[in-house]
Amino acid sequence: MLSGDTAILKTHYDILGVKEDACLEEMRTSYRFAILNSHHDKIQKATDTSYAEHGTGDRFLEIQRAWELLGNIQSRGVYDTKLRALRQDAIGAEDVTFEDLTVEDVGDVVEFLYQCRCSDYYSIDSLELGEM
Repeated sequence: MLSGDTAILKTHYDILGVKEDACLEEMRTSYRFAILNSHHDKIQKATDTSYAEHGTGDRFLEIQRAWELLGNIQSRGVYDTKLRALRQDAIGAEDVTFEDLTVEDVGDVVEFLYQCRCSDYYSIDSLELGEM
């Protein structure tokens, strides 16, 4: 769905080079342009190097996967919903400050707790922090 960590999202829209509100025709045009420019036959002729050496095989497949998902209205809707949820979670995590945490001293370890929106708790202890 996404590449990289949640701070820097690389979405299927980014791969195709379109905005998230792009219409199907805009995405199709961008897909055709991108897939042609990353096709191994065209790259080999232009650079006279092997497909694997040029490193475009992954790019070609990435573009193909993005189009397969975004070119279908149903799968695009599901993707958009998951993307919004992921972004909301990322924004929520960035909003948590040290002052929002409950601190419990359990002997040799200090545990930090944060109550999530789901009423459950996220916890991390001082040993885990030390490993980070």
